[in-house]
Amino acid sequence: MTGAMPASAGAPPFPGGTSVSHLRVYDWPTSDGAGLAGGGTPHLHTASSEGYVVLAGAGSVQTLSSLGFAETTLVPGAVVWFTPGVVHRLVNDGGLEILVVMSNAGLPEAGDAVLTFPADVLDDVGRYRQAAALPAPGPRPGHEDADDDVVAAAVRTRRDLAVEGFATLRERLEHEGPAGLDDLYTAAGRLVADRVPRWRELWSASVLTQTAATAQALAGLAEGNAQHLAQSAVGSAAARPGPRRYGMCGRLQTWAL
Repeated sequence: MTGAMPASAGAPPFPGGTSVSHLRVYDWPTSDGAGLAGGGTPHLHTASSEGYVVLAGAGSVQTLSSLGFAETTLVPGAVVWFTPGVVHRLVNDGGLEILVVMSNAGLPEAGDAVLTFPADVLDDVGRYRQAAALPAPGPRPGHEDADDDVVAAAVRTRRDLAVEGFATLRERLEHEGPAGLDDLYTAAGRLVADRVPRWRELWSASVLTQTAATAQALAGLAEGNAQHLAQSAVGSAAARPGPRRYGMCGRLQTWAL
């Protein structure tokens, strides 16, 4: 991500190596008519879990997993979470806003998501990445009018292509059971394989480091040693400046944690 507003100097890491973002789910009509006010792009994460805390509005999240198809109602106060491999699609019935909590901070931003494009796109790494890519926001040389509308149009095109693939996956899951997702999972592994070395670096610097610190603290406490408490600290961070960025499911406000 660009334009980061750093956390306060010397701040401790955010709890659990997680990240948080505020999501306003897209209100553009979807190609299949789901949602009174639109919805997001169906996708899965290959290594990270995700959780929602619903802040406002109404809608649902449609999921495809080893448990089949499900649709969970989203209203203010609802909390929903799911593991890697769960295909999820946000449906907006009006004003849906969510606080999103992601495990493995940094991995989702580094490509830990696979969109449910049709099989012929998923089977070609180059074609998939071209379909998933978005133009950079703002005017481009020679395209002075290529502003936010250009990015928004690309996001809608990408979303509707993933909705097309989602419909096929749902049919396969209903007829074949969990095996209906096997081809998607095989493609997902192939699409992210070259990114794993970078993911390991990010994970080691956040989640693994915090886990090791907890293990060391517990070992000390078991012997009555609480010296780690002398390292107590407080962190804070402002939201990243500038307009909300385009995410897969809506416009995002994010923090550098």
